Amino acid sequence: MSRRANEFLLISRRYLRGDYLPKILVCLDSLTDEDIWWRMNEASNSIGNLVLHLSGNARQWIVAGVGQAPDIRKRQTEFDQRSIIPGPELSERLRTTIFEVDAVIEAVDPAKLLESRTIQGLETTVMGAIYHVVEHFSTHTGQIVMLTKQRTGRDLGFWEARADGTVARRWEPL
Repeated sequence: MSRRANEFLLISRRYLRGDYLPKILVCLDSLTDEDIWWRMNEASNSIGNLVLHLSGNARQWIVAGVGQAPDIRKRQTEFDQRSIIPGPELSERLRTTIFEVDAVIEAVDPAKLLESRTIQGLETTVMGAIYHVVEHFSTHTGQIVMLTKQRTGRDLGFWEARADGTVARRWEPL
């Protein structure tokens, strides 16, 4: 079990820090502040709102829920934000959050993955909380990438197709 548990923790960290975060940072760097805060309609979120939401969710579920730090999240404010927070500030917030999340996951004792936690009033385990954040980041990273492509009208160049049919990523994991 320990080898599998260690692999779960390692893969979770790689997805968050080495895949999703760099893609979101490329998106934020590719957009104006107006594009970051553009929304299709009032029922939709801007990229800025999604970044605030990802940061709040990851802090609540991992830093507070798994790491047992105080939970200070005010979820609705992530969606209510309408004033422009500049792209570089959003990038730094998300980067700081992911580094804190990464440190908490790195410190998890694999033997404690099945420990119970209550997060957002929901019963889960340490493993369930980590899994939730990884899949949550996946969903919103895809939305951010799609919105960025819509706003810029260009491919973001994440992947390089090789002549042998394989692909290589064009970013370095953080």
